[in-house]
Amino acid sequence: MMSNWSEQEKQQFPDNLVTWYEDEKRELPWRENRDPYRVWVSEIMLQQTQVDTVIPYFERFMTLFPTMHIFAEAPEELILKAWEGLGYYSRVRNLQTAMKEVVELYDGIVPTDKETVLALKGVGPYTAGAILSIAYNQPEPAVDGNVYRVYSRLMEIEDDIAKAKTRKVFEKVVAETISQTNPGAFNQALMDLGATICTPKNPKCAACPVAQYCRSHASGTMLNFPVKTKKIKTKQRYLVTAIIQNNAGEILVQQRPETGLLANMWMFPSIEADKPFADLATSFKIGLDLPVYVNQESLGQVKHVFSHLKWEVETLTGIITTDEFKLPENYRFVSITAMKHLPFPVPYQKVWQLYLKTRSGMRDE
Repeated sequence: MMSNWSEQEKQQFPDNLVTWYEDEKRELPWRENRDPYRVWVSEIMLQQTQVDTVIPYFERFMTLFPTMHIFAEAPEELILKAWEGLGYYSRVRNLQTAMKEVVELYDGIVPTDKETVLALKGVGPYTAGAILSIAYNQPEPAVDGNVYRVYSRLMEIEDDIAKAKTRKVFEKVVAETISQTNPGAFNQALMDLGATICTPKNPKCAACPVAQYCRSHASGTMLNFPVKTKKIKTKQRYLVTAIIQNNAGEILVQQRPETGLLANMWMFPSIEADKPFADLATSFKIGLDLPVYVNQESLGQVKHVFSHLKWEVETLTGIITTDEFKLPENYRFVSITAMKHLPFPVPYQKVWQLYLKTRSGMRDE
């Protein structure tokens, strides 16, 4: 794989990349120090999420949970609320599970052994490589989407990055070129290079600090890389939800199951199907099976796209028609003030904002 690079290029490449990084690196809050806890939290947040989105979440998270011990002991509802809006909530649950283990077994000190780190809940090869290289200065590859793109262009690697086995190919070539003296800066340089210079559609080759080593730049084939087969089409689901109040002006909310999509998050009562509902109100009343009156007219539709799923959510309003019934275990009435402290996924935050735009005069008990 490295045969098309000379020995001189192999030696110069990491030095040139790290030098560029030291001069041009992005100022990010998790780079203020190399504390393994901060590095770990930031890397989990950055999975599937843009840097600009993560920054305020990271800063707020560090204010709420400044140490691993504090985070490990925090109630789940609090950590879900802190994560609210970032999505992929299994990330923060796995993070807490793993950090509880580190606190219990290693007194809150992240292990330096790769296999031990990989055994922690939610830690894959990329996260392990990032922690070990950035926090502990170990020459471990950290291969993510940016690295796939940068190295596939540098070396015209034609392996399909959609295939799991391809990771080994890239880990090997990164291991052969990583800086031995400053591997943390090297891996972060690759992240910055992919995010700011070697971008997917409009790479800024003229500004690239390692363009002289890039085989696809020399051949003009940058946009042919990385090679990736198309994703399977996302599944479409149709939902009907409702903002339902009781006589006290409280809102009916429902907690999702402990496992599966958006586990343990809160939402407004909903029904869903794989095709649109013909009669929204009637379908909702039948599906909910509670004594409610539901307005026929929808407030509007909220759309949300997950990585594998699309939701179209019709929003209704309604009232409870009697107090003489028992709520199911996963339902409760809450005041608007109390509701603000519950973790709601983004689709239902959108539903609430839609409701506020179209209704007025709600009582805040």
